[in-house]
Amino acid sequence: MWATFITLSAVLAKPLMALVSYVSTNNSFPKPLTPEEENHQLALYEQGDEEAKNILVERNLRLVAHIVKKYHNTGREVDDLISIGTIGLIKAITTFDRHKGTRLATYAARCIENAIPPLWKHNTSYIGGICFFSEFAPNITTSAF
Repeated sequence: MWATFITLSAVLAKPLMALVSYVSTNNSFPKPLTPEEENHQLALYEQGDEEAKNILVERNLRLVAHIVKKYHNTGREVDDLISIGTIGLIKAITTFDRHKGTRLATYAARCIENAIPPLWKHNTSYIGGICFFSEFAPNITTSAF
């Protein structure tokens, strides 16, 4: 019984520890940009500087990890969630308008949230591209294709 408990604890603790290591260690992600640095990098990116875009992505990865940590108990791999959140961050950077007076992080947070598929936000079964969501829609019947 104790062996089962220890094994189960190790299996459940692994994803949580991976997420904590992403967020808690100072060396995991670069520090966020100051508002002045962010505005400068956005101006460079508007002029076509791809390196500025890369800097904006790198310096906002901490935001992605912060948003993703609320989905750690959905059964998804943290790395997968970080990857999808990063896609949302890149979309935010490419569509952001700095002249509207809001911070990039405020705008990016919504884009990162929207990048995570809705069924991934809930604890559903996912096998090879097939989602089983019978608990959300019990009256739906399936047929062979």
